[in-house]
Parts: sequence; C-alpha cells; structure tokens
Amino acid sequence: MSPKQDGTLSFSQSKRALQRAYQNEPFEEEFYCGVKFDPSTLALIPSPHYTPRNPTTKANKPNPRTQRIEFEHIMSAHRFGKDLPCWRNGGRKACKNDGEFIKMEGDRRNLVPAIGEINADRSNFSFADAPKDIVYSQYGQCKVYADFKAKRFYPQNHSKGIIARIYLYMSETYNIMLEKEELELMRKWNKLYPPNAYEKALLRTQEALP
Repeated sequence: MSPKQDGTLSFSQSKRALQRAYQNEPFEEEFYCGVKFDPSTLALIPSPHYTPRNPTTKANKPNPRTQRIEFEHIMSAHRFGKDLPCWRNGGRKACKNDGEFIKMEGDRRNLVPAIGEINADRSNFSFADAPKDIVYSQYGQCKVYADFKAKRFYPQNHSKGIIARIYLYMSETYNIMLEKEELELMRKWNKLYPPNAYEKALLRTQEALP
C-alpha cells in the first residue's frame, strides 16, 4: 500500500518510517521504563529496569513480546475510533478503509516505542494517577502498573506530560471530545510535567520523517 496522495501514512507505513528515523537519529530509549533497544531490530537490550510480568507463554515458551519494541498508540485506537460510524458497525476491522481512521491510526505524533508486553497489558486502558498505596510489583524496577480490574494504566511521572500533550494534540487535530475527567487530568499533567529531554528527542525523531 502506497502513501495517500495527501501524504497520509498508514499505521504499518508509519511504524516502518519511525524505525528508520530511530536508526538515523539514533533514538533508542523505550517510553515507559527507559530501557534501551536496538533501533535496527527493535530488540530490547537486557536491563535491570524491566522484569517481564509473564516471561513465558502458556505453552511455556519465551514470551516474544517481552523481548521487543512495539509502536504503541498513546491515545488508543479504541479511544480515537469508537465514535466513528465504522467502529460502531464492527470495531477496528470495520474502519480499515475509513479515511479519518487511517489518518488517526498512522499519526506519528501518537506513536511511541513501548515494550511489547506493556503495550499488550495496557491495552485500551485509560491513563490515571496511581493510588498512593499501590505496590509496583508487575515489571520489576519499572514503576508502571496495569490495573486489570479498574481498566486503568498508571505511568511514571516522567511520561505523564508527554501523554497529556499527545492526548490534547489528538483531541484538537481530529476533533475528539475528551470526557470531563479525562480533559482535567491531561490539563493537569500538561501543567505539572513540562517537556523533558526524552520528549524533545522523541519529537525530533518524529519530525525527521518526510
């Protein structure tokens, strides 16, 4: 599939383009835990900063998603797609040829390099501030938490500002109405956590794409 005439890239095209950009920069730090990865292969480099929650699969084989980087949508596909008519008619698969969905799905600003297991665990959970009494027991030294019961994901402080600005960007660019609680949280994080060195490097990499 070739780029659209208006320059829109599909999700798969954006992922390939971002990987090339990571190699050129180079950019090699994962989003949630700060683990290094090889931008040419997207393989994680072993680190004390991340311990897999599920190192093996149900078949007792090594879990490949604990060993690789995946491109995660910060605003999940469910969140930006759920109000589209195509989504209501069949979910993500029904939107594969919808022009607006293709733009949102492939928007490089909404894509970050994440550990595959954490990408899977976060799923389409909403972001939130963690309860004060939480015990970060899922990923070793990586202080993030997927709350499967509440369907919430609690990121580290260093990534909250980035998450907020991506949400606000997606909302403004694609006229996505954020819920009151969601908007208040993103405005708070945007104010509390100004752009850091990681965010600036991430933006440089994204903007390096044609």
